[in-house]
Amino acid sequence: MPPAAVRAVAQVRRDFYDRLAPHALAPLWEVLKGLVPREPRSKAVPHAWSYDLLRPLLLESGGLLTAEEAERRVLVLENPGMPGMSRITSSIYAGVQLILPGEVAPAHRHVASALRFVLESDGGYTAVAGERTTMRRGDFIITPNWAWHDHGNDGRAAAIWVDGLDLPIANLFETGFADHWSEKSQPIGRAEGDSIARYGSGMAPLRAASPFGATSPIFNYSYATSRAALTAVAAAGAPDPHDATSLRYINPLDGGWAMPTMAAWLTHVPAGFETSAIRSTDGQTLVVAEGALEIEIGDKTFKLHENDIACVPSWVSRRMRASKETVLFGFSDRSAQEKLALWREQRT
Repeated sequence: MPPAAVRAVAQVRRDFYDRLAPHALAPLWEVLKGLVPREPRSKAVPHAWSYDLLRPLLLESGGLLTAEEAERRVLVLENPGMPGMSRITSSIYAGVQLILPGEVAPAHRHVASALRFVLESDGGYTAVAGERTTMRRGDFIITPNWAWHDHGNDGRAAAIWVDGLDLPIANLFETGFADHWSEKSQPIGRAEGDSIARYGSGMAPLRAASPFGATSPIFNYSYATSRAALTAVAAAGAPDPHDATSLRYINPLDGGWAMPTMAAWLTHVPAGFETSAIRSTDGQTLVVAEGALEIEIGDKTFKLHENDIACVPSWVSRRMRASKETVLFGFSDRSAQEKLALWREQRT
C-alpha cells in the first residue's frame, strides 16, 4: 500500500477511535497484546533488603513516634518497580514492624489477612481473637481475616517481625473494611496455647470447625517445632534439585495451605548446595531465618545473610547457592492462585 494510503487509513482509524471514547468504548485490537501477554510480565523487579541497613532505620522510627500513635509502626518493603504502591510483589504487601518494650499496638481488625515472621523477640506477644501468644524468633504467626488483634512487648528489647498481607488482593475486589477496638488491648478469654491444644497435636475436636473459616485455627506455628521437622526431613534424603528441602505450613483441618490467599513454607538448603533454575507465577518473598546464601533472581545476584529479605517476581527464574546451612521462610499468593487454577511453574 502506498505511504499516502497508509496514512489515510491510519487517520480514518484514529477518527473512529475518537468517536468511541465519549461513549465509554475502546477497540480491543489496540490493547489485546497487553491484556493477553504471551507470558507473565510482572511490574515487580528482583530486589533485596539488608537487615543491617533496615534495622537501624526501624529503631530510629521508634524515637519519632509511638506504636500507639502510628497504630502500626512499620517500614514498608516497597518494590522499586512499583513505587508508591506499598507492595513487595504485585499481589502482596510486606513490611517490617517494631514494638518497643512496654508498648502496645492497639487492637483492630481488617478484611485483609496477615502473617508474621518473627525476627527478634524477647517478650513480644500478639493476641488474636481473645487468645494471646508469645512471639519467639522464627515463629510463623497468622492474623486471620476480620480477627481482632493487638501486639505488645513485655520484654526489655525490641520486638521486630516481617508482616505480609493480602491487601492488594482484597483491594482488587474492593472489599477492604477495617474496625478499631474501644480499648488498646482486646480482652483475653482463652489460655495461651489453647489453639495448639485443640488443633496442633495431630488431633482436633470431634466436630471440628475452624473459628476462622478457610484459615487455619492455629495462629502460631512455633519455629522450634517447624525447624525440628525440617531438619529431620532434610536428614532423611537428598534435597530436591529445585526446592532443596521444603515443608509448607498447613491447615490441620483440611491439609491445605494455612491461609486461603497466602502460602507460607520453610526451606532448608545444605551448605554448598546449589539449586537448579525454577520460576513460577507466584511472586515470592524470602526471608533468611538462618545461614547465608547467594541467590540469582533473573539477571540480578544478591548475597543474603540472616534476616535479609528478597523479592522474586512472578515468572522470574531463581537459583540459590548456600555458603552455609541455610533456612528460608517464604510466602506468596500461591494458595490463591491454586484455588483459581492459575498457578504454574517451570523447572529447568
